[in-house]
Amino acid sequence: MAYIKEEYDIVVVGAGHAGCEAALAAARLGKKTIVFTVSVDSIALMPCNPNIGGSSKGHLVRELDALGGEMGKNIDKTFIQSRMLNTSKGPAVHSLRAQADKQDYSRAMRKTLENTDNLTIRQAEVAELIVEDGRVQGVKTFSQGEYRAKAVILATGTYLKARCIYGDVSNYTGPNGLQAANHLSDSMVENGIPVRRFKTGTPARVDKRSLDFSKMQEQKGDVPIVPFSFSTDPATIQKEQVSCWLTYTNEETHRIIRENIDRSPLFSGAIEGTGPRYCPSIEDKVVKFPEKGRHQIFVEPEGNYTNEMYLSGMSSSLPEDVQYAMYKTLPGLENVKIVRNAYAIEYDCVNANEVLASLEFKKIKGLYSAGQINGSSGYEEAAVQGFMAGVNAVREIDGKEPVILDRSQAYIGVLIDDLVTKENMEPYRMMTSRAEYRLLLRQDNADLRLTDIGHEIGLVSDERWRAVQQKKELITSEVARIKEIPVGANKKTQEILEKYGSSPLNTGVTLDELVRRPELDYEKLLDLDPEHKDLPQDVIEQINIEIKYEGYIARQQKQVDNFRRVEQRKLSPDIDYKSISGLRLEAGQKLDKFKPLSIGQASRISGVTPADISVLLIYLSKEGK
Repeated sequence: MAYIKEEYDIVVVGAGHAGCEAALAAARLGKKTIVFTVSVDSIALMPCNPNIGGSSKGHLVRELDALGGEMGKNIDKTFIQSRMLNTSKGPAVHSLRAQADKQDYSRAMRKTLENTDNLTIRQAEVAELIVEDGRVQGVKTFSQGEYRAKAVILATGTYLKARCIYGDVSNYTGPNGLQAANHLSDSMVENGIPVRRFKTGTPARVDKRSLDFSKMQEQKGDVPIVPFSFSTDPATIQKEQVSCWLTYTNEETHRIIRENIDRSPLFSGAIEGTGPRYCPSIEDKVVKFPEKGRHQIFVEPEGNYTNEMYLSGMSSSLPEDVQYAMYKTLPGLENVKIVRNAYAIEYDCVNANEVLASLEFKKIKGLYSAGQINGSSGYEEAAVQGFMAGVNAVREIDGKEPVILDRSQAYIGVLIDDLVTKENMEPYRMMTSRAEYRLLLRQDNADLRLTDIGHEIGLVSDERWRAVQQKKELITSEVARIKEIPVGANKKTQEILEKYGSSPLNTGVTLDELVRRPELDYEKLLDLDPEHKDLPQDVIEQINIEIKYEGYIARQQKQVDNFRRVEQRKLSPDIDYKSISGLRLEAGQKLDKFKPLSIGQASRISGVTPADISVLLIYLSKEGK
């Protein structure tokens, strides 16, 4: 018999990056919400890398912010260094990354949760799902507390039956030695949700006092600092930044690893779970890329008030003695002192093919999952899933259609679509190359793309929404105006062009033609535009991109229009694919398993061919759909 029985609208299991966003979204939308964590001190814990953002991940955080999420605001409060990556390439792949003070990040997010109306934080292990007649009714804790709810969101991270491993050492704990959640997996299986084992890993943390930075390359932050959140005033976050450092492995490092590879649980068979392809351990790198003489290792501070440094790029599950030996071969680490060993962590997760694009389980109404439990990796991937699960759980309770972003709208749409339609056999990591329309889905225009949706959901204020509408109008009107401004081939023009190493004019042009030149931009040509207005920097950035990439953007927009035509051909979840004449057996089985929402989604399922799509289109026409 339960000792305690309480009722809520929404239960969130886990208070990592997915759980925090899920709980905040639900509570801010007016639902009585409780979030469970195995340790209140681990809310928004960063058990691996001490940064937010990075290539493609920065896009996710910006999109989350535009929709009304919290991660961007929280990192703006707690960063210690900020850099825009890939600036030597086009704007489609520019990605913001900020080093966090880990403890500050966790404390700031916890404070936000603690002071959010409708939200209760509870330290307890959730051990059981309560499911009745195909619908979730709540959860039970290990201590036999019963918490009834209209929806439950599983955001368990890497805690389900977690096991941390290095060498012969195997501890049944969650990350950083925290308590594992050892009971919920069994309840999931009992309710028809199969689980599988995935694995990830983390490098050692070392004592800053034992390092010689004179042998490393300093990596400084950007000036000026660009905020993650569109609502953060850039002037408020300009501050002194902490440096990161770059060093490299070498042949001696690789020799030590090769000679001890049989002691790695990755290669001995002691680790059962599948690891991430795009974030491999150092032993994986050495084995798979024997031709490489060295690998980059970034030495990153964990915060302002600690001497711990994180060895990014050198995760490992090798024994402790081997870790010491290999780390000491790196320039600057000859006398290194390890604070926390590197380790691999195995955990239970689900195949995201079990959930819909709304992140609701196909078999159990009202039950959602988000983050690493869905087979993804990374704080940012988890956070955006948590937000979408929280929003859609609320909308399901309210009898509204779920919010589903498609691949042409957001990286979030690409991420979730990939998770639910592809057979991911390893932890999924977001990359810019996964987005077909990445020139349109830039991190700099996330507010222009998604603020309307955040406002419609109810998580973006009227004031912020109106500011974005004004920004759109400024960009549109200024781009149109520039196209009408004539520029003559006079002395003043030629002097300005010569100043910036640009070819002289032989005849008159319009100002936008000059802005298109790679070496020029809107601001450099202001002297040729006496009627120009003083515009915000973010508006100027959009004007430059709109003009310089106009042809490419128009071409990609046509591709999006074609994409949307097939996405709009909806498929009912009740279709019996195996009964459709002409559909191949494999295609029928795959479609029946995935239950795609549209023809477009069906076309992206492995094993479904263009011929199968043609059969589906004929079927829909015959059925008058």
